[in-house]
Amino acid sequence: MMDNVSQIRMFFLLGLNETNNHRFTLFFLTLLCYCVILIANTSVIVTIIMDKNLHEPMYVLLCIFGMNSLYGTAGFYPKFLWDLLSPVHVISYSGCLVQAQVIMSFVCADLSILAVMSYDRYVAICRPLEYHSVMSKLRLIMLLCFSWLTPFLIIAVNIFLTSRLKLCSPHIARFLCVNWTIVKLACFPAETTVNNITANITIIIYLFHGIFIVLSYMNLSKTCANSIEKRAKFMQTCVPHLTSLLVFLVTLIFNVIIMRFGSKDLPPAFKNFVEIEILVIPPLLNPLIYGFKLTKIRNRIMVVLTSKKK
Repeated sequence: MMDNVSQIRMFFLLGLNETNNHRFTLFFLTLLCYCVILIANTSVIVTIIMDKNLHEPMYVLLCIFGMNSLYGTAGFYPKFLWDLLSPVHVISYSGCLVQAQVIMSFVCADLSILAVMSYDRYVAICRPLEYHSVMSKLRLIMLLCFSWLTPFLIIAVNIFLTSRLKLCSPHIARFLCVNWTIVKLACFPAETTVNNITANITIIIYLFHGIFIVLSYMNLSKTCANSIEKRAKFMQTCVPHLTSLLVFLVTLIFNVIIMRFGSKDLPPAFKNFVEIEILVIPPLLNPLIYGFKLTKIRNRIMVVLTSKKK
């Protein structure tokens, strides 16, 4: 029976079929959104790299956060913009796996970086005298490797297991590739057991990341409650992180609930928006939040802008 199933080389993305009447409008809105994401994140990254006063763990983590946004959005926007102008929406089998790897590792890395950020703020506010010894250059490098390499390897395992499945359909009912959309095309559902177990383990791992972040900020809140100085530091440096965390978690939870458990009666346009919101809202809002809220970054950007005017 396996021999009767042909090897799939190309996937047809069916998610854009509903947008034919508004394709050019959607193209320009998407292009504008992507340009803002590129400019905003690049501005924060360059500002932090160029200013030696910002070479502190908190700002280095923000720099990595912005780089991760550029990495994740690069796996989606160029292909999506091309598809909006193309009459046929296809992607190669290998290209689909690569896109799934990039998008899913971006999402997991975002959560890992937010977890490291919460740890950094916890040490800075709750154990200020130990901060420079705890957040040493070596510790920071180790945490950065954890934030990026661990999600990449975990998702790579998921993608490798998916690549071993025999697929019976080249049609993906979305306009981008993520792991579970490919797994759904498997000829024999019994063969996806290992995939489902691995996917659930991945979800549990990053659920613990979320719990760790919540516990860190709960401890921070308790510590800052009785100190005006610590409360001011919390409001200045932690509120942007909490805002980013809230934006990320709301979009992620909403995405998972709708895409994995949502009703088939929901409008396709709504499902399409839910599918890409994690690639639109956090990468767009995060650099704006940090650029306006964190004084050092805001002041540095203002200095650059005013010097250019002169």
